[in-house]
Amino acid sequence: MYLKSMTLKGFKSFASATSLNFERGITCVVGPNGSGKSNVVDALSWVLGEQGAKSLRGGKMEDVIFAGTSARAPLGRAEVSVTIDNSDGALPIEFAEVRISRILFRNGASEYQLNGDTTRLLDIQELLSDSGIGREMHVIVGQGQLDAILLANPEERRAFIEEAAGVLKHRKRKEKALRKLDSMTANLARIQDLTVELRRQLKPLGKQAEVARKASTIQSDVRDSKLRLLADDLIQLRSTVDAEVADESALRARRDDVESALNRARAREEEIDSIALNENPLLVSAQENYYQLTAQREKFRGIQNLASERARFLSEEADEARASGRDPEGMDLEAAALRREELRLRSEVAAASLALENHSSELKTLEAKLTNEENSVSAALRAIADQREGTARQEGHINGLKSRIEATNAEITRLTKTKDEATSRLKSFQEEFALLETQIASVDASEPGLDSEFEAAKNALTSAQSDLDLLEVKDSEAERTRSGLDGRLRALQESLVHRDGSGAVLASATKNRGRLSSLITVASGWEAAVSAALGPLAESVVVSDLSSAVSALTMLKRESAGQSELLVIDTASSFTSSTRSIPNGFTSLASLVSSSEVSEAISSLLSGFVAVEDLTEAENALRADSSVIAITRAGDVISRLRVRGGSSSQSSAIEISALIEKSEGELQEVTNNCDRIKFELVRATEKLASQKNTFDLALSKLNESDAKMSGLAEQMAVAGQNVKNAQGELERILASLIEANKQLESDDADLRAAILQFESHQEPAAPDLTHLEDLRSRVSAARSAEVEARLNLRTLEERVTALTARASALEVAAENERESAVRAVSRREQRGLAAVTAQGVADAAYEALIQIESSISKAATERARLESARSERESEVLAIRVKNRELTTELDALTSSVHRDEIARAEQRLRIEGLEQKAIEELGVDVNTLMNEYGPVNDVPTFVEDEEGNFVPGDLIPYRRDQQQKRLAQAERSLTLLGKINPLALEEYSSLEERLRYLAEQLEDLKKTKRDLLDIIKEVDDKVQQIFKEAYEDTAREFEIIFARLFPGGDGRLILTNAEDMANSGVDVEARPPGKRIKRLSLLSGGERSLVAVALLVAIFKARPSPFYVMDEVEAALDDTNLGRLLGIFEELREKSQLIIITHQKRTMEIADSLYGVTMRGDGVSEVISQRIRESESSN
Repeated sequence: MYLKSMTLKGFKSFASATSLNFERGITCVVGPNGSGKSNVVDALSWVLGEQGAKSLRGGKMEDVIFAGTSARAPLGRAEVSVTIDNSDGALPIEFAEVRISRILFRNGASEYQLNGDTTRLLDIQELLSDSGIGREMHVIVGQGQLDAILLANPEERRAFIEEAAGVLKHRKRKEKALRKLDSMTANLARIQDLTVELRRQLKPLGKQAEVARKASTIQSDVRDSKLRLLADDLIQLRSTVDAEVADESALRARRDDVESALNRARAREEEIDSIALNENPLLVSAQENYYQLTAQREKFRGIQNLASERARFLSEEADEARASGRDPEGMDLEAAALRREELRLRSEVAAASLALENHSSELKTLEAKLTNEENSVSAALRAIADQREGTARQEGHINGLKSRIEATNAEITRLTKTKDEATSRLKSFQEEFALLETQIASVDASEPGLDSEFEAAKNALTSAQSDLDLLEVKDSEAERTRSGLDGRLRALQESLVHRDGSGAVLASATKNRGRLSSLITVASGWEAAVSAALGPLAESVVVSDLSSAVSALTMLKRESAGQSELLVIDTASSFTSSTRSIPNGFTSLASLVSSSEVSEAISSLLSGFVAVEDLTEAENALRADSSVIAITRAGDVISRLRVRGGSSSQSSAIEISALIEKSEGELQEVTNNCDRIKFELVRATEKLASQKNTFDLALSKLNESDAKMSGLAEQMAVAGQNVKNAQGELERILASLIEANKQLESDDADLRAAILQFESHQEPAAPDLTHLEDLRSRVSAARSAEVEARLNLRTLEERVTALTARASALEVAAENERESAVRAVSRREQRGLAAVTAQGVADAAYEALIQIESSISKAATERARLESARSERESEVLAIRVKNRELTTELDALTSSVHRDEIARAEQRLRIEGLEQKAIEELGVDVNTLMNEYGPVNDVPTFVEDEEGNFVPGDLIPYRRDQQQKRLAQAERSLTLLGKINPLALEEYSSLEERLRYLAEQLEDLKKTKRDLLDIIKEVDDKVQQIFKEAYEDTAREFEIIFARLFPGGDGRLILTNAEDMANSGVDVEARPPGKRIKRLSLLSGGERSLVAVALLVAIFKARPSPFYVMDEVEAALDDTNLGRLLGIFEELREKSQLIIITHQKRTMEIADSLYGVTMRGDGVSEVISQRIRESESSN
């Protein structure tokens, strides 16, 4: 097994795809500093699973992706693949070659691949663990890692040895077992808690079961006592009702007389009300007319006063005083004088400017003459000095000047050539810059269209998203509504099915037609009335014959399924139609019910029932015909002898059926709405997807345009910088060329003067300084004149500015004064017109006041007449109402007396019905059975408690009410003493016992599993300890050997920090170089520490060899002697393992089988070249 090849793409400086093919022996990677050699090592560590960015010499993991250079854009991902030759089967995988890849994207996403298939890092680590390559990566020794090995603590050094020995898979097995043990321990604790809780619950539940058994007997005694007392009460009430007879004739006659008088009084009151109804609007109209006329009178008085006052005020100010202010004509004259002064000063400014130019040109001419004269005098003075120093010095000076002139000529020639080249480059850069400007202008011209397209797409996408969100909210609301209606419908249907024993009848094989409520249709709002009229039959099941009814009752008794009301409709003997008449003006209840199957039965059952809206209408119906039964919409039943009603929270089967039908309609409507919304939601989703595609397309176009604009801008910036640099270079060349020409002219003048002096062999005459001084005085005078001219020019310009501003202000002020005069004249005219108008308004208002006063007098007379008539009517109505109240009070008293007797008898009948219903509903016994079996004439059985606490039957005794009351009270007290009874205690007790047995079995299984896991952990610990012990002993032995070779005469060894605890002991290093006593690693030199670290690593390599090792400049700090020793060890490692070495050492390169060179191109991208050394040497 060995590394066959590695491919890098986008990893650090390797922007392009770069492949390295490794040999079995030693492969050296060389190159200058910063070329990217160490990136090869980082790539290998990274692809094998390195997770620390700092270990890869970065701040964050994204730093491994190529970040770009000035000439190359950054990349979006980094990918490294390494191919391992597995022909010897060292890796536990059925492939001769294993290819491991790792990809990292700039957004942080990462993936691993094994032979092209996506896999996990854990799978790759487990695959490589048997070959000695673990998480610590001890086979890869990077820069600075040697010191890290020495500075590591003993536990970290132990990890290197464990990784080489292949302990990682055993530790992972132990970690997995520990995780299972933790989970199992939690489950064990939870089951133990459940067991304790169940045992705690079991004891009181047993007591509850015992109480439930006793309570069953006591409840039977209570039921028997209640039935006997109930039968006694029922017999007594029936006797009382039969004995009561009341005479109501006198009361009814008096009530009729009072009622007739009351009706006459009410008729007169209605007649007066009709008269008032006609005359009251006339009174209101008269009052409103009077008040409106009064308001109009006050309004016109105000208008007259206001108009008169305004006319007087405007007349007094008819002539407005002339507005005071300055004369605009004078201001225009003053402004014109300032303008003339401005023109004069501007001519003086022009003359002063011309004079300044003349003085400046004269100054420059004099300064040039002065410079030439000073150069001539300086040359003459230098020549005199040279002549005085001797002929030899003069010749040297002449030769030096000639040489300097030649050098200057050569420099001028070079600068001229350079200037031409710079001019050519500047022209090329300017053309490139102009071309880029044209391209940017064309791109920029299309940018507004892309922006508008993007904004339109963005707005459309936002609108589509808003529509979709709104539809989703509507869909959610509709779904909630539908779920609520569906739940409500199910609840109603469920309540209808399980309402009583009728559900069992419907579910049985008994022949039936269904519920009566499902076979009839009731007018909306009258369900409660029909249910009250039908009574128990409203809940009934319709059967076809009497035998079916008997079968149904037999089934209910046999299965204890409760009671059910059955309506027998035998086609052979159908119901006869009712002949009872209904009072005029009222509606029969039967007409509000329709049915295709039981119409005759409904007509017969509802015969004599009148449907009324409220109790008042019911009372009227009974007055009209006392034989009918009135039923209100709310379900109140009123007859001559019986009244039933009030409020009830329980709905009847008919009402529930109506609610079911209504809920089904609402559910269907909501379901249709949901389907419509879902269809719109699909369309909105498709529209959103379409708008999203349009938005993405517009965004991509905009991004593409921005990218193109950015690229062109970057190129333009580079081109602009090139133009600027070229211009600067050309300016520097021109400046240098001018300076060289000046130097040449000066040297020529010096040379001519020197040659002339040398040839004359006479001391030159001293230069005449008179002309020089004259020039200097003239230059000084010219400078003074130039400064005075400049000051004069500035003074004139400031005066011109001030005059211009003042003249403009005067012109604006004059115009404002003219406009103010025009506005004053206009105001005087408007006030005169307003005064005339105001006087006309005052006259018109006076005429209107005269007419209004007449109308007010007529309205007051009519109002007084209508108010007098109203007072008379109110007095008569008051007297009638007093009489009505008296008659009403008497009538109420008579009616109350009659009703009181009726209600008393009705209450007694209701009590009888209540007792009968109580016997049926609460005790499950019909009236006949109650009277026959539990009547006072029957003997009463007794029960006695035996020694074990159980109740057994006793003797029969005669019925006595007081004894039965005591018996009931005693039984109820016994039942109370038993406390709260759990009727399901027996069943729960049995179920709890069964669950406790199951949990006990689970607890035993978990304890056994825990013992097995602990055995596995102990086995792994023993295995790890054994493997580490063997690996440590081999490594310690090899370390002593390697240390002796690297440090001849020295002493080094490995020691355990805690030899007694082999499983957790760390590994320490003692090193004593030859001739030294120190053993502490921190006191060693840098080279010695590197050698010690190399000795430790090589000892690990030899004790537990790995297929390959990677070392990055591990020999950088070694001298030639120690390098030779280390290379000898490398030669030995080559026999069993593959070595990849990053190095700068020539001697290390000499032992390599193949050589890779890494270099950095000008664009900041690394590239490699390879050479197989052995083939090269054999060919030579």
